[in-house]
Amino acid sequence: MGIVRKTSRSKKSKDPLLGKVVAGRYRLESLLGEGGMGVVYRARHVLIDRVVALKLIRPDLRGETHLRAWMVREARAANRVDHAHIVDIHDVGETEDGELYLVMEYLIGDSLSSQIAKGPMPIARAVDILEQMTAALARAHDLGVVHRDLKSDNIMVTARGGRKDFVKILDFGLAALTRDPRLAPKGAVFGTPEYMSPEQARGEDAISSSDLYALGVLFFEMLTGRLPFRSGDRDELLDMQRTANPPKPSKYRSDIPEHAERIILKLLEKKPEDRFRDGHHLKEELKEMQRTLPSREWDQSTDVAPIAPPPPPPAQNPGVVEWSRTAANFLRAVARAYPDGNAPTEVQGASDQIWELASRASRLEGELESHSKKLETIEKRGRALRAEIGRKVEDLAGEESRALRDASAERDSLSQLVLKLKRAKKAQQAAEAEVKLADSNVERIRRGYEALGVARAQCDVFAEVARDYERRARSKEDTAAERRKQIEELRAQLK
Repeated sequence: MGIVRKTSRSKKSKDPLLGKVVAGRYRLESLLGEGGMGVVYRARHVLIDRVVALKLIRPDLRGETHLRAWMVREARAANRVDHAHIVDIHDVGETEDGELYLVMEYLIGDSLSSQIAKGPMPIARAVDILEQMTAALARAHDLGVVHRDLKSDNIMVTARGGRKDFVKILDFGLAALTRDPRLAPKGAVFGTPEYMSPEQARGEDAISSSDLYALGVLFFEMLTGRLPFRSGDRDELLDMQRTANPPKPSKYRSDIPEHAERIILKLLEKKPEDRFRDGHHLKEELKEMQRTLPSREWDQSTDVAPIAPPPPPPAQNPGVVEWSRTAANFLRAVARAYPDGNAPTEVQGASDQIWELASRASRLEGELESHSKKLETIEKRGRALRAEIGRKVEDLAGEESRALRDASAERDSLSQLVLKLKRAKKAQQAAEAEVKLADSNVERIRRGYEALGVARAQCDVFAEVARDYERRARSKEDTAAERRKQIEELRAQLK
């Protein structure tokens, strides 16, 4: 729902926006919470009776024009990715007062931070939650979107499809800000220090690997119940992210598998190139680890915060209902005042006009409801198309990732072989020199030619194997390049 923390407003003070209809269709029913820049309400679409979460910029920040740009970016980023584990954005627009609003799916569940506060998680549960986050971010990165502010407050653990640990990533407000220098000036530090990558802490642009670093922090936090780096001073915390080696999670929990610890420490590497190549690489590691873990019993036992039942939906648009009631009351008053039906011409004319207006309002409401449903159908088709493109991109990106990793492995093997080839050539040169210096010493000549033969044979074998490594590496790189071309063609369809 985009909620970062519960609201601190007094329960006794009535929110003046409650009951208000935003943009003529979203009735605000209750205040859900407040974040760093937004206020989130439970709302209901009065025409199609859909419960949603509606975000507005906090009243004290509504003069900050850049926040409007962030909210629009959040909507675009989430809709561009369109993944099951990323919150759905239904609508974005302006209120009658010119304030921007964002409409999201309404989620029943708990934040990951609340779950972590209960204590370290079972290994299998933490891996499952991490795998879902990784899958969502892999899709986002494939489509050119970097979240930039992953943290436990921005992750919802909800119930869906019989599972209580169904993950939803929220708040893409900082996503891909690097593309707009007006929103992200060079050297500016954006994000949450506890989860910030070293490159972000240096004021550099966030990249996909920056999100992977945040996943490492989250994995550490889920398994140990604490953050890898802690300090009450922001600058000290940023310096720790830049320079300090992370502690081993096994220091705080003895039953953490070695595989899990390796994954965490690799994700928390200071250099982006030392982390996993991409989300697909990490996802494969997690899938492999899941095969060694117990079955997912937590899906039946996980505690999720209870939510109060929703109020009953209104039967019609409240404005139309009120207008119809007023018209009916007026007509009844006229009938009582003139029981013989001989009302003055101007009164009868007003009665006819009011009746016509009430009928027209009811008819227009029906047309509006029909158009709203048609629009929703069109939006569903658009979402289905984006999701299909996203799945194709995800498959291609997975193949690209594996091809690049295979090519890198071939190149590493080639580098090792080149060193052996150099040593073999030196041995060949030494053997040739030995033969030249042998003069008439038969034994020395024999040993020289014998060594020369071995060295030449080694050079030939190493050279042939090196050519094989080179061919395989180029083949993998060509495959990766072809997949990248296909990915870019699909991404162009989302612009």
